[in-house]
Amino acid sequence: MKRMLINATQQEELRVALVNGQQLYDLDIESTGHEQKKANIYKGKITRIEPSLEAAFVDYGAERHGFLPLKEISREYFPRDHSSNRHPKIKDVLHEGQEVIVQIDKEERGNKGAALTTFISLAGCFLVLMPNNPRAGGISRRIEGEERIGLKATLSRLELPDGMGLIIRTAGLGKDAKALQWDLSLRLRHWEAIKKAAEGRPAPFLIHQESNVIVRAFRDYLRQDLGEILIDNPNTLKLAKEHITALGRPDFINKMKIYDGETPLFSHYQIESQIESAFQREVRLPSGGSIVVDTTEALTAIDINSARATKGGDIEETARNTNLEAAEEIARQLRLRDLGGLIVIDFIDMTPIRHQRDVEQRLREAVHQDRARIQIGRISRFGLLEMSRQRLNPSLGESSHHVCPRCTGTGSIRDNESLSLSILRLIEEEALKENTVKVHAIVPVPIASYLINEKRDSINAIENRTNGVRAIIIPTENMQTPNYAVSRIRKGEENTTISYMLAQQYNAGTTAAQEETPNERKQREQPALSALPLPEASSSPEITAVKKSANTASMAPKQRQMRTKSVASPPFDDTSMNLLQRLFHHLKAWFTPSPQSQEAKSIQNIAPNTTETRHNDRRDLRRQGSGRKDRGERNVREENEENREQRHNKRPISPTPVVETTVDTNKTQRKNQQPRRQQNDKRKVLTAEIKTPLPTTVQTSQLDEEPQRTVIPRRQRRPLSQKIRCHSVDKIDTDNTATLQKKREGSPRYRC
Repeated sequence: MKRMLINATQQEELRVALVNGQQLYDLDIESTGHEQKKANIYKGKITRIEPSLEAAFVDYGAERHGFLPLKEISREYFPRDHSSNRHPKIKDVLHEGQEVIVQIDKEERGNKGAALTTFISLAGCFLVLMPNNPRAGGISRRIEGEERIGLKATLSRLELPDGMGLIIRTAGLGKDAKALQWDLSLRLRHWEAIKKAAEGRPAPFLIHQESNVIVRAFRDYLRQDLGEILIDNPNTLKLAKEHITALGRPDFINKMKIYDGETPLFSHYQIESQIESAFQREVRLPSGGSIVVDTTEALTAIDINSARATKGGDIEETARNTNLEAAEEIARQLRLRDLGGLIVIDFIDMTPIRHQRDVEQRLREAVHQDRARIQIGRISRFGLLEMSRQRLNPSLGESSHHVCPRCTGTGSIRDNESLSLSILRLIEEEALKENTVKVHAIVPVPIASYLINEKRDSINAIENRTNGVRAIIIPTENMQTPNYAVSRIRKGEENTTISYMLAQQYNAGTTAAQEETPNERKQREQPALSALPLPEASSSPEITAVKKSANTASMAPKQRQMRTKSVASPPFDDTSMNLLQRLFHHLKAWFTPSPQSQEAKSIQNIAPNTTETRHNDRRDLRRQGSGRKDRGERNVREENEENREQRHNKRPISPTPVVETTVDTNKTQRKNQQPRRQQNDKRKVLTAEIKTPLPTTVQTSQLDEEPQRTVIPRRQRRPLSQKIRCHSVDKIDTDNTATLQKKREGSPRYRC
């Protein structure tokens, strides 16, 4: 009989095991601080767009930003004028600073951030709702034949809003349309609550957190062949009954029982040793063989060894039996360890092709009950089989293991002699550098003993070759191989610290650095929306976060009124002042005009000057050259030339009325803003008085009073070519024909 065992005796760890008799076939462990993030819904902000990857990076509140590819962006984020026929660009769809609602599709692993998607999926007990993906939908692939046809007819009767997709799960097999519609209405309410919760706060923050391990187990593993559910904690049993009622599976309440035996629950069913095998690298087979599981960055490698397996009649029969037994155990270990990605299995070599096909078929049958999507290849001529498994959750090793601080995850360390020689070469390299006085090497005790005794001559040779640079070897018990520290002391940095104190200083520095970054347990992030509402047995589920947001919204105006009342200044009170303060206050009120009168005056002053300010602004723009640099510089040059000519001629500038000459000065400014060549040509022709004309509006009496000064004309340039006057092109003076012919050879044709 199949059972679900829930162990909740330890507060820090919650374990759910599925057993068939006394054989463990599935396991889920959740520890405090290592909760599952997959399927969590966040409100994030776009921080960077990478066109080369066709993806964007999203800050959703984690240390590493999430990765959002273009294919995972919903159509609701596309611009309205986008055509569905052409391929969009990531820069046309999103922009930096934009807020999006995302769901974690793959959790972060190692140095890789989480993979995100905007296609939200809300998993229920019987179905999965995709509220913004109308193209998705269908029925589980495990349902086949006439049952699939019947579910299609039931699916067509469900009331699904436009623009949404729906997938019927395997648990929905045999359910009528009423039960499926109830689960669908629950998912729709959940989606509406998520959208309302996302509107209230700025990104990034957690909107919805995936349910805990008990709710996930009820949602994914409740089948009719499950005999009973045993729980060893009364409080957990009470919560489990509430969860199973909220999921709409009251038929399983009678199967839930409390376990109160003296022997621990998992030990009673003899599965503790099977759980421990999931943490081991090597797993023993009943026939005497073994499988070895090694996980790398790229893939998971599984090796099969015959070891003590000798039951077969010959070597081919032994290899076949061991491989068949290993295929079943590999399928079980993949589920227990929750390994995902690419998996390569090295089977024992089998010559007959039929033996290889038997092993492949046995492996396909063993993984048939796995919830993850699995693709299995064929055994190659090298005896390797490639397969891939969907990564549902972080593997057991990722959630419960950490990297070894001594070997840093490599699994092996360097031996003492090899490490000592490497340190000796490093000491020599540091000693050969300029301005080096000493080289300190803080090493473990075995390394120091080898260097001081076996390699003493080499150290002395280094000191003699480097002109007196001292090599100091400092052993310390607090350091283990392969760790060491080599430092170089330059001239002017010497200190009088005794050598054995250097190790203590180094140890004190390392411990202080470790205390600054303590390895504390991560606090659980609180979502803005409860993951699973727990309604009453007779009523439909309600979202608790919506009520909270409504209450906070109703209380917000009251809080604002209270703040304004507290900030308002108190009225003036004569009784609280003495005589001198009253006198100053009344004088200030007498001479200070009221704010209403000041506003009226300002309006009167501003109104008549609006047209004048517009004209002045236009003139200023013209004087500045309308933002062009060449015009502004040209006006400055012209003003400088005029000033120089006035100083040279010593001609006084008569004052002109400003109001009358505004129009004429504007004309002269526009006339001066001509191309530079034209102005230079005019300067050659015009005289000094023409260059600096007086305004036409100046009175004649002022002109008479000015003394007449003679202006020396500018010396003309010498003609470099002979000028010829002719009345027409055809009539040319015959005397000058020879001269004209010579000029035409070196210059263009002349015309008058």
